[in-house]
Amino acid sequence: MPARISPGRAILYGTLVVGVLDIIDAIVFSFLWRDTPPIQVFQSIAAGLLGRPAFQGGGATAMLGGVIHFFNAFSVVTVYHFAASRISALTRRPVPCGLAYGVAVFLFMYYVVLPLSALTVRLPYPWPTMVNGVLIHALAVGLPAALFARAALAPVERPA
Repeated sequence: MPARISPGRAILYGTLVVGVLDIIDAIVFSFLWRDTPPIQVFQSIAAGLLGRPAFQGGGATAMLGGVIHFFNAFSVVTVYHFAASRISALTRRPVPCGLAYGVAVFLFMYYVVLPLSALTVRLPYPWPTMVNGVLIHALAVGLPAALFARAALAPVERPA
């Protein structure tokens, strides 16, 4: 096993990986499923804070959406890292724990955060949206968060 990385780097790299993978999925899925241009994906994130006027804000609200998106990625990665620093099972079994964490993040985002946001959301979403959401949160959100936490927190095995 390679040497550990610092917790700060694990959180930074985890944030970047989670944020990039998640937004790429959102852009591609939204374009293929609803023919939505990328700027509207970012504006829809800002709409959680600003409501419908975010879609009239052009690049400024799209940038705000990007900042919010990466803040959310940072929060998700940091929460897992903090929990893993106290619960060793999260670093001993990063794949099943990370996948489960990603599903939990999906459920929290779609059933708590979105309904409380400034953008009125109707649930449930169409099944392709739900399946994509669960899969991307498990594979590209929870799993990387767990693997980066393990890289920072798992004991380093020394050769005998």
